[in-house]
Amino acid sequence: MQVTLHQDKCVASGQCVLAAQDVFDQRDEDGVAVLLDNRPPARPHDDVRHAAAVRPALAIALADR
Repeated sequence: MQVTLHQDKCVASGQCVLAAQDVFDQRDEDGVAVLLDNRPPARPHDDVRHAAAVRPALAIALADR
């Protein structure tokens, strides 16, 4: 899985971090999401898909590889 995070679209809701904390984090200064791992191992794939589904903006894109 390839994960792309578009920080310019992020609304800093933190939903992605709650769903997949091994893959996403937030900047302290403004809460914008940070991508920790753009090719996560198989274990958190369901969590990452959930994070992409619950985002309030179109900030996360997924591609199967």
